[in-house]
Amino acid sequence: MKDTRWIARLLKWLFVVCVVGCIIGTVAVVLVMVIDPKLSMLGGNANFNFDMLGQGGTVTLTNKTAMADWMRGNVHVQVNDANGLFEVIKHHGLPLALMFTLFYAVLFDLLRRLFRNVVRGDSFTRNTLRLVQVIGLALVVFSFVSAAAEGWFYFAVTDFLTHHATATLAGSPVPMSGNTVAFDDHGGGLFNSLFLTGLLVLALSEVFRQGLVLKNEHDLTV
Repeated sequence: MKDTRWIARLLKWLFVVCVVGCIIGTVAVVLVMVIDPKLSMLGGNANFNFDMLGQGGTVTLTNKTAMADWMRGNVHVQVNDANGLFEVIKHHGLPLALMFTLFYAVLFDLLRRLFRNVVRGDSFTRNTLRLVQVIGLALVVFSFVSAAAEGWFYFAVTDFLTHHATATLAGSPVPMSGNTVAFDDHGGGLFNSLFLTGLLVLALSEVFRQGLVLKNEHDLTV
């Protein structure tokens, strides 16, 4: 029978690389947070392109203002305090980024340990079963934690834009409100992809548990 454990070996080393990348990202975020008082928006002008709902747009940043044009200029949003917006994004976004890098570092390390067991031929063991269960539970719990943290970030940015931004639609002023500048949090709770993935992993852990029971029964009868 052809040995297919090379796939498990490949995945193990892939997760090793991912762990290292997440650790580097975590260190980078921590360093940025440490030098936070000296970190300010870059001077001069900068232009960025974006695409939303199939319509292209541009964002222009200056020392004092930030402007976004969308739908061929029919939608125009201007933030009169660009540095203030940058501070809000920085102070609320960095802790969020740190939370994600730490979580994925732990998650990838769990996956690395899982596939290390698979390479060793220890797929149906209590240790492997525990790893699968921990991964599933971590995904489910983090889906709610991340949704709450992202909501906190979006609320801070939305609140700032409500008080410091002006918008026009086809040249007519549009009142800025929480509904006008609401962000899509990409689904939270039961609709979060992490939550659904966690449920799938927990379901697979039950398969592992049944496999472990059958293996133990087989060992006793031999």
